[in-house]
Amino acid sequence: MKGEAGSAQRPGKPKQEGHIWGSMRRTAFILGSGLLLLVAFWNSVTWHLQRFWGASGYFWQAQWERLLSTFEGKEWTLYIIGATQVPSLLFWSFNGLLLVVDTTGKPHFISRYRIQVGKNEPMDAEKLRQSIRTVLFNQWVISLPMLVFLYPILKLWGDPCRRELPTFHWFLLELAIFTLIEEVLFYYSHRLLHHPTFYRKIHKKHHEWTSPIGVISLYAHPIEHVVSNMLPVMVGPIVMGSHLSSITMWFSLALIITTISHCGYHLPFLPSPEFHDYHHLKFNQCYGVLGVLDHLHGTDTVFKQTKAYERHILLLGFTPLSESIPDAPKKTE
Repeated sequence: MKGEAGSAQRPGKPKQEGHIWGSMRRTAFILGSGLLLLVAFWNSVTWHLQRFWGASGYFWQAQWERLLSTFEGKEWTLYIIGATQVPSLLFWSFNGLLLVVDTTGKPHFISRYRIQVGKNEPMDAEKLRQSIRTVLFNQWVISLPMLVFLYPILKLWGDPCRRELPTFHWFLLELAIFTLIEEVLFYYSHRLLHHPTFYRKIHKKHHEWTSPIGVISLYAHPIEHVVSNMLPVMVGPIVMGSHLSSITMWFSLALIITTISHCGYHLPFLPSPEFHDYHHLKFNQCYGVLGVLDHLHGTDTVFKQTKAYERHILLLGFTPLSESIPDAPKKTE
């Protein structure tokens, strides 16, 4: 399966372009409307959370000031720890636990939630080792220099290690904007990588795993890692001139979410990975993160006709969705 890679050019190009521009206008309208609604209901939605934050805010401000005192004159080091080491530690801690399940099939109370049952059993050890080497290369040889270069860019807007922490309201606004920017940049860069030219030379590497596991979320060609993994996450903090605390939480959250999307297990009380897992299975559906742009561009129409779409919900019980919503029996000849 090649997805969009290798697909033939269809007639009616002006009509296609009109459809794309129409979809982009609808996208802008929906995202803009959503942001306005978020602002309109800001106080009523966050009132109780703000009370909690107000009570604990003094505690976190005090801890932050202690850190600043410890790293006085070495704010650069503090930035490197917060922007690179903390998110990486969380990424490898989470993926370390998942790798135990991936390679041993145990504990069963986790492995029973596997989406593509029977895949990666047993795990190809050499393929896994090679993938981990690529992930480490991307993190240390590509991501680290990019995040080092991000520091002086952030300094143009204000010191990311400034003394005052952001308010709870401001952080929620930042998180909403980060998420919208990532959705737009990731969707269109990902679609571009499925163009036949870029797919064969760049993106095909990531799709070697048709049944993904968590650690391969960063398994990609270096160009893809820059364009589709790093930039969509980095642009938001640049636009907002964010504080280091916001950057650390956002980078950590982004790594955990992409790990969940690739982990191959639909676990209780965690976001559903069915959407992106289906993309790895079929290649030409489900390009985005939130699914908003896929809906507007019609790149989830096949997905919506599958059992995977029915399972694309937050699991609030302990019965695997592969059991409660099983795939239809395969037709026999």
